[in-house]
Amino acid sequence: MSMRRERINVSIDSERGVFMISVAAELAHMHPQTLRTYEARGLIEPKRSPKNTRLYSQRDVERLRRIQRMTSEQGLNLAGVETVLGLEREVEKLRAEVARARHRIEKLEARPEG
Repeated sequence: MSMRRERINVSIDSERGVFMISVAAELAHMHPQTLRTYEARGLIEPKRSPKNTRLYSQRDVERLRRIQRMTSEQGLNLAGVETVLGLEREVEKLRAEVARARHRIEKLEARPEG
């Protein structure tokens, strides 16, 4: 008897918490305790199920992989990772502020003079 394999593609909202800690750890190539450490440090904030189980999203897993690269390949300690992630948040806030300012300037420049 031959079995036919069929590949199924599933699309999941990258923000939706769907992976339990053991699966997220495996996907991120790390030990579940490492995830708990990152959570305790505020580097990752998994969603919680109604029964308070940690649920990680695809975006969380990507962030975990990125943290792993920063620590293993780039030699940063967790304090360095916290600093980098904090600076990135600030840069994103500033980019949004600049975009809003540019939009206001464009609106003002588009006004008829009078």
